[in-house]
Amino acid sequence: MTTSLHHRHPAVAGSFYPDSARQLSMDVDTFLAEAGDYRGITPKALIVPHAGYIYSGPVAAHAYASLAAARSLIRRVVLLGPVHRFAVNGIALPTATCFDTPLGPVDVDTSSQSALLALPQVIQSDSAHIAEHSLEVQLPFLQKLLDWFEVLPLAVGMASPDEVAEVLDLVWGGPETLIVVSSDLSHYRPYREAQEVDQETARMILALKPLASHQQACGATPVNGLCLCAKRRGLTPHLLDLRNSGDTSGDRSRVVGYGAFAFTEEHAHAS
Repeated sequence: MTTSLHHRHPAVAGSFYPDSARQLSMDVDTFLAEAGDYRGITPKALIVPHAGYIYSGPVAAHAYASLAAARSLIRRVVLLGPVHRFAVNGIALPTATCFDTPLGPVDVDTSSQSALLALPQVIQSDSAHIAEHSLEVQLPFLQKLLDWFEVLPLAVGMASPDEVAEVLDLVWGGPETLIVVSSDLSHYRPYREAQEVDQETARMILALKPLASHQQACGATPVNGLCLCAKRRGLTPHLLDLRNSGDTSGDRSRVVGYGAFAFTEEHAHAS
């Protein structure tokens, strides 16, 4: 019996980012060109924002530009983001075997799913993924930066940082595996207040200290899980960019904060 691929179709193409492959490719290339050169950094993990590209794309590009040197090395991306539209008790994998974007399909790493589903906090739920943007918006950047990769998409709902860390430990892998946590920072604060809150959040992440609230970052749970793993494994966090929608879109009355962080393994950048 032949099993056909189960595609998860784009939910926010045409709203969060262009639904034209040509325009999307041009936009991502422009963001990356403006981000600069990060060839001195070889990240094992990233924290990247997930808003519409006109708002967070310039900040996200700083994280993804750091992957240039690992373009042909990374073969799997473990992608975690918070759920926004569907309540999840635990951490949800999809049943889909492909995630589509206007740039083409991305295969899902189905070989890792059996081991993850043996954990009590991991479930399968297409409902958690079908309309979720936090994972989807990362894929076009990855498609432009990496030669070929599979994605392991994890929608994080009601879970603890320890449960997230347990999942990450199971799929940590070697240099072929990249961890990406999708999270924005503060939401809908006045510009100066948001700057202060986001600067404190960045200091906590750089110190690998747990964030106290989802008011600091909507993805605080996966961020805290990553920081737990980073601390145990001796990773070094780097702040690549910290701005908000007032900087990228111009409206400073109620802004959303965005940060780009890279986590490197000591041996990867020791002199």
